[in-house]
Amino acid sequence: MRVIVTGGTGAIGGPLLRRLHAAGHDVTVVIRNPRNRDLITRAGAQPVVADVLDRDGLLSAVSGLTADAIMHQATALRSARRRLRPDDPTGRLRTEGTAHLIDVAHAVGARRFVAQSLITGYGYRDHGQRMLTEADRFGVTVGSVADLVATTTQTAEQQVFAAPGIDGIALRYGMFYGPKAFSDLFAELMRKHVPVVPRNGGGHTGFIHIEDAAAAAVTALEAGRPDTAYNIVDDTPVTWGSSVRRWRVPTGRPSRSHSPVGCCDWRCRTWAV
Repeated sequence: MRVIVTGGTGAIGGPLLRRLHAAGHDVTVVIRNPRNRDLITRAGAQPVVADVLDRDGLLSAVSGLTADAIMHQATALRSARRRLRPDDPTGRLRTEGTAHLIDVAHAVGARRFVAQSLITGYGYRDHGQRMLTEADRFGVTVGSVADLVATTTQTAEQQVFAAPGIDGIALRYGMFYGPKAFSDLFAELMRKHVPVVPRNGGGHTGFIHIEDAAAAAVTALEAGRPDTAYNIVDDTPVTWGSSVRRWRVPTGRPSRSHSPVGCCDWRCRTWAV
C-alpha cells in the first residue's frame, strides 16, 4: 500500500517504518522538523515537511500525492506540560490533527485510516479485577484532569469511524515501553533517585513494547476490520511498581520480559487502568 504516516520520528516511529518497509509498503512520512529528512530517508520512506495542526499547510504539502491509507501515530509528549490543559499539544493532535488528516485522506484518495488511541480512554479509575474488552464503554470521564485524555482519544476515534468513504481503525495501546518511550523518562528519573512509584506499588494496567505496538499497527493496516477498535497490550497486566523495576537496568533501557500481544487474532485485553 501507499501509506502516509505521522509520528515517524517518535518512539513507535522507528520500529513502524522498519516494519512497513519490510512488508513492501510505499511510505511517506509527515515531519514537522526539516532536520529529520535524512532520518526518514534512511528508513526507506519519503519525507514531507508539514505541521499536522496546520490544515492548509498540510494539505498543500501533500498536494499531488496519492495514497491508500493514513497511519496517524503523532504525539507531542516531549513538549508536554507538568499538568494537562485543554490546549495540550498531544490532545490537539488527537482532535484537530485527526480532523486535518481525514481531510488529507480525502485529498489523496486514501480509503483506510489507522489511528493511535489509548486504553486510558476507558477511564482513569480502579476497574477492579474484571478484564476490560473493546465492548466496554470508552471515553469515560471521572471528574479529574485526566478526563482530557479520555475525551480526546474518544474524539479521535469517533472522527475516524464517522469519516465518509474511509475504513477507520483505532488502536487502543497500553503504556509504551522501550527505547525513546516514556519508560526511558522513568529510568532517567530513577537514576536521579526521584520517587516514581506509589508506596503500594500502584494498580495494574496494560503495557506494550514499541516493537509489538508497531507490529500491531502494520497488521491493522493490512487486515484490521473497518470501524473497529482494538486493545493492544501485553498478555499479562502488571503493576506500575513491577514495570518500573523491570525498566531499572544498567543501560537505562527497559527489558522486554513478558509475552507480547497476540496481534494476529486480535484477542488483546487489559485490566485496570
